[in-house]
Amino acid sequence: MNVPLGQSWLDMGTADFPTADAAAKSPLAQRIFAVSGVTGVFFGTDFVTVTKDDATEWDHMKPGVLGAIMEHYQSGDAVMDEGHAPASGHAEHSGEDGAIVGQIKELLDTRVRPAVAQDGGDIIFEKFEEGVVYLHMQGACAGCPSSTATLKHGIENMLRYYVPEVEEVRPAGQSDFY
Repeated sequence: MNVPLGQSWLDMGTADFPTADAAAKSPLAQRIFAVSGVTGVFFGTDFVTVTKDDATEWDHMKPGVLGAIMEHYQSGDAVMDEGHAPASGHAEHSGEDGAIVGQIKELLDTRVRPAVAQDGGDIIFEKFEEGVVYLHMQGACAGCPSSTATLKHGIENMLRYYVPEVEEVRPAGQSDFY
């Protein structure tokens, strides 16, 4: 469930809470995880994405999730505890591949990230190594069955077209693409 909030909750970047334990640094995420069936929370600059377990129906969860968001909004509490900045999606990279990485990040920011955000997620650049771009999907996109196809066919084809040095795109943390 992707909930547009109609206001900016994060000044920049995203915050991904794949477990209730990870939500300790966010009062809003803690409130949402208190709703039975919630398995993940993801914040964009102006939306919240909530993932659920297979056993729970959205119709039963939706009032609780929306209530938790409204309760938080009315409390005046911060979305993130002080000192816990959200991820910017921009890993630093220096060295001989710096210009190539700059091109890759620019394409991800202008052509990919907006489309992924519409589906309730984000894409994070991890590294560029020996012609391979490693990306990490977050939010609703992390568990989406079509995310592999999106990475392999959509993003890889675009990056290979605009940046000839790119040979392949893989999910971050995986040595072989499935």
